[in-house]
Amino acid sequence: MARIKIDKEKCKGCMLCVNVCPKGIIAMSVKLNKKGVHTVGLNRAAREKCTGCAFCAIICPDVCIEVYR
Repeated sequence: MARIKIDKEKCKGCMLCVNVCPKGIIAMSVKLNKKGVHTVGLNRAAREKCTGCAFCAIICPDVCIEVYR
């Protein structure tokens, strides 16, 4: 099973990863990081559907996402 790790302190909330995830695992979070930005988080209900495609990590401009297969 693949696993995604998001560095929320580096995230600027651009939502590119949300739009590119084919399984809808990544969603906008209501929590703010230290910069006061709404970051992305994992949809806990859909997290097990991750295939490890790494589209989210590839598109992230700030290298905030790591994918473990």
